[in-house]
Amino acid sequence: MTRKGTRSDRKHIAMERISILFSQAESFFSWNQEYSHHCVRSARLIAMKERVRIPPWLKRRYCRRCNAYLVPGVTGRVRIYRGRVIITCLTCGWHRRIPTTRSTTTNGKEKK
Repeated sequence: MTRKGTRSDRKHIAMERISILFSQAESFFSWNQEYSHHCVRSARLIAMKERVRIPPWLKRRYCRRCNAYLVPGVTGRVRIYRGRVIITCLTCGWHRRIPTTRSTTTNGKEKK
């Protein structure tokens, strides 16, 4: 049996659903934090099932260890230390380190 729809259509629909789930997580966070965490879990499951990468601006909004939706000051702490942005999950204590500057260009040569 084959799946209905082409692979690119399924990936496009998956990306739309992921963005919708993250927007729902943001809007419902003030009322129900557990529902926001559930939306993040669902979005990650869709991404894994359809083998779609979650965009970088959405990756920074959840914890990879406990799937918590991160809101600065409430469930996450954001700090800048030695050229890196460090996002700490206040639920489980996991750290995400993101470099603030890039030392190379896209073709691998150093910038001058």
